[in-house]
Amino acid sequence: MDLLDTLTAKGLRGETPTREEALAVLATTDDELLDVVAAAGRVRRRWFGRRVKLNYLVNLKSGLCPEDCSYCSQRLGSKAGILKYTWLKPDQAAEAAKAGVAGGAKRVCLVASGRGPTDRDIDRVTDTITAIKEADPAVEVCACLGLLSDNQAERLKAAGADAYNHNLNTSESTYGDITTTHTYADRVDTVQKAHGAGLSACSGLIAGMGERDEDLVDVVFALRELGSDSVPVNFLIPFEGTPLAKEWNLTPQRCLRILAMVRFVNPDTEVRIAGGREVHLRSLQPLGLHIANSIFLGDYLTSEGQAGQTDLDMIRDAGFEVEGAGEATLPRHRSDVVAGGGGCGSGAATGGGGCGTGAAPADAAGAPAGGLCGTGGGCGPCGGHAGHGADTGHGGTLVAEPVAEAAPPVAGVAAEPVAAAASEPVAGPAGGGDEARTDLVRVRRRGAGTELAPNA
Repeated sequence: MDLLDTLTAKGLRGETPTREEALAVLATTDDELLDVVAAAGRVRRRWFGRRVKLNYLVNLKSGLCPEDCSYCSQRLGSKAGILKYTWLKPDQAAEAAKAGVAGGAKRVCLVASGRGPTDRDIDRVTDTITAIKEADPAVEVCACLGLLSDNQAERLKAAGADAYNHNLNTSESTYGDITTTHTYADRVDTVQKAHGAGLSACSGLIAGMGERDEDLVDVVFALRELGSDSVPVNFLIPFEGTPLAKEWNLTPQRCLRILAMVRFVNPDTEVRIAGGREVHLRSLQPLGLHIANSIFLGDYLTSEGQAGQTDLDMIRDAGFEVEGAGEATLPRHRSDVVAGGGGCGSGAATGGGGCGTGAAPADAAGAPAGGLCGTGGGCGPCGGHAGHGADTGHGGTLVAEPVAEAAPPVAGVAAEPVAAAASEPVAGPAGGGDEARTDLVRVRRRGAGTELAPNA
C-alpha cells in the first residue's frame, strides 16, 4: 500500500506526514487494519524498541470541579457516582505512589481536580513531590493541576517535578462545544508555561466525543507544534451522569487507527494509551502496544482499569518488556529540544533534565538508531483544565469546598459501601450497538482516597 510505505519511510526518518496522509490513515478499512498496525509498529520499534513505559496515577483530590467539561465525571453538575475527597496529605500520596512503583511504574502522575492551583496548593504538591522523591529518588513525577499561573511551573520544577500534563483534548475549532468555562488558548498557555519552566510537556487528546477525523488530525498536529514530549491518547469513557454519556462512538479497530495516526505524526515522541483502553480496545489491547510505547498501570482517576498484574502479563505475553527506571525514554536527538527548556531527563536519576545515553534498537529494516534521551513522559488521564483524560479527571484547586486539614483524609462517596461498589458497573446506553461494552465502565472504589488497597 503506497500510503503505508510512505508513512513508514517518513516515520523511520523522524519526518512528519502531511495532513492528508494522516487523514487517510483514519479512512483505512478493517481489511487494512493489520497492515496499518504493522507499519506503525515499525516506526515505534525504530525509536523505542520493544520497551513499554509504565505510569501510575495518584488522584490527590477528587470531584466537585467548578469547570463544565462535558466529558468529565468530576465536572460541575456531574451526577456520576465517583469518589469525592479533599487533598491527600503528602505521606498518604507517597504511600499511594509506592504501590505503583512497586508494580513497575517509572513515572507517578499527581492529579487534582479543579480549575487550577492556588499558591497554597502548589505548596501541598511540592511537599508531596519531596515525600515521593525521598522514598525513591529515581521515580519521575508529573504534576497535573490545571491552569497554571505565573511562576507556578518554576516552583514545581524546583521541587523536583519532571513533567507537567495538560491535554488539549480536541481541535481549537470545536473546543467551545465541549467546554465553556475556559478556552483552548488557556490550555495552550499552560503547556507553554510548563515547557518554558523546563518541565517535560505532556499533552494529549480525547477521542470518541463525536469529533470529525479532521478534528483529531488538527489536535495531533497542534500537539506536535507545541513540542509535547508525551502524547496521551484517551478514549472517552461515557460516564452516566455527564453530557456525553451516550457518546459510544468507538470500536477497537477505530481506536487502533487513531493510535497509528498519532504515531505517524509523532514518530519519535512517547505515545501513551491512556484512559478508556480497557473499555474500547478490549481484547485488541496487545495490538495497541505495537503502536504506543507507554500505558497506565492499574486504575485511573475515577474509573477502574484492569488488574495491574494483567497489564504486566499482557506486556510480557505480547513480547514487550517494561522500561526500567535507568532507561531513557525519548530518542537522543530530542535532547536539544527538551534539555534546553523542556526537561526530559529521567528524574532525579539524571539530575532532572538532560540526556540519557545508550542506543535505541534499530528497526527491522536496519535503520540506524542513535542514542536515547530523557523521559518525555507525562500523565495521560490527568488534570481537568490542565488536561483531562482517562476517565477525564481534572487538575487544580477546589473552589467551592474549603480544604479541611483536620478532616479524615480518606473520604468516599457518602452512604455507599465501598467494598460492594467495587464490582458495580456504571451503566450507560449502548449507543454503539454491540460494540459498546458498558459493563466495562466501573467507578474506582479502591486506592487513593479509600481504605482499600490500590490496583497495581
